[in-house]
Amino acid sequence: MQDVSMERSLRGETLADILDRVLDKGVVIAGDVTVSLVGVELLTIRLRLLIASVDKAKELGINWWERDPYLTGNAETENKALQQRIEQLEKIVSKSTVQENKQ
Repeated sequence: MQDVSMERSLRGETLADILDRVLDKGVVIAGDVTVSLVGVELLTIRLRLLIASVDKAKELGINWWERDPYLTGNAETENKALQQRIEQLEKIVSKSTVQENKQ
């Protein structure tokens, strides 16, 4: 009886070959988990996972990482803009509160 791992190594199938094939073709894993109590749905988790190379993902029209501010370095700029907007809104609310108190 021959060992299974020896059989695999004789075929020349390496982890790199398998990974290359998976990334070239892509693999989709999908699943749903629902938690219910007495017939009432409390929680639903939907999982969609795509494993593919960047080229294959772009071919499929998936390129969210190109627009993600945390990956492109725009997060700090967006954060500063949001902080300025919050400060402006706080000033507006504070002015309206002062005016209401005067009346």
